[in-house]
Amino acid sequence: MTEEPGRTTRRFLTPPVHQVHQHLRAHMESLGMEVRFDAVGNLRGLWKPIDSTSDKRLILGSHIDTVPDAGAFDGVLGVVLAIELVASAKALRLPLALEVIAFSEEEGVRFGFPFIGSRAVAGRFDTSILGHKDAAGISIRQAIVNFGLARENLQGAVADQHAIGFVEIHIEQGPVLEAEDLKVAAVSSIVGQTRLDLKFIGHANHAGTTPMHLRHDALAAAAEWITRVEAHALKTEGLVATVGKLEAHPNAGNVIAGSAEFSLDIRHVHDTTRETAVDELLREAGAIAQRRDLKLEWTKKMDEPSVPMDERLTAFMSDAIEAAGFSAKAMPSGAGHDAMIMAGCMPTAMLFLRSPSGLSHHPDEAVREEDVEAALRVAEKFLQRLAADIR
Repeated sequence: MTEEPGRTTRRFLTPPVHQVHQHLRAHMESLGMEVRFDAVGNLRGLWKPIDSTSDKRLILGSHIDTVPDAGAFDGVLGVVLAIELVASAKALRLPLALEVIAFSEEEGVRFGFPFIGSRAVAGRFDTSILGHKDAAGISIRQAIVNFGLARENLQGAVADQHAIGFVEIHIEQGPVLEAEDLKVAAVSSIVGQTRLDLKFIGHANHAGTTPMHLRHDALAAAAEWITRVEAHALKTEGLVATVGKLEAHPNAGNVIAGSAEFSLDIRHVHDTTRETAVDELLREAGAIAQRRDLKLEWTKKMDEPSVPMDERLTAFMSDAIEAAGFSAKAMPSGAGHDAMIMAGCMPTAMLFLRSPSGLSHHPDEAVREEDVEAALRVAEKFLQRLAADIR
């Protein structure tokens, strides 16, 4: 279920998503769930207890898209576990309806805009992005139509007042739990993050005939700035900053780069620290451009504040961890998740399970079977605690 043979790559509304939907839908329907698709391709299954007279429900889920050459567990494991929890709820005869959502897009790979799936459910989908195009020139609007969806029904994707909360189970994607020999942890908050696209524009010229002092080398400017980004993050406690994408033009070995396009991803648990870092790094980029006689362009692609998880649901999750026989731990998430979007419209909690070697967004990404079992046990205890609380 991938776009690239030998590599796991599954972007928003590409053909492999149909295959994932077929697999997950069959599993949902086997549990008696009502299954539908919303206008941005989120797969949604609803299970209600047979004797239920209430429309209240808890939403569970995660995303099914990936980064290029991804691992097998980021996002989709949370969807599979959510469906398994429906089976658990049936067996335990819990008086709580569950809706499972397989979000169609979280990573932002195809169109450069992350969280398309959860933004639609949270009522935060910005229709102005529908015209944005991918590398093949296909717009978000056209991708939705090509997938067989009706974009006119975007309002129908929004969670209604019957949803009492959202819970996401996810691999940690970092080394903390393994370092502390823990299987699971409750997530206390999700760090704020800013993503920018930047471009230095100079002049392409012959690599052999243009003296160094007469060059307007956009790639050299980008290299200088990238080292500034790393130095700034190293001196700021808790700040992480990444330039993960760089494209030089015309990208020839014997031609001075006339332009260089690159990304910035910067995160911190405190918004003021992150915002200050972004401002300082943009000023440095401007100074580099001025000194080298270049033009600087930049676009903010994402600016999400730090998001605390719901205190009540997080306390329930911590209680569930202990009730399942594990050491309770709460920790912030350095990665963005659909939970950060959903937290803006309903009480939200997250459960992490250990990532061996702290590895994610990589084909060697893995999980341990005992950690998956632990996550299911904790989530079952959580559902029992929540169901008892809302009776």
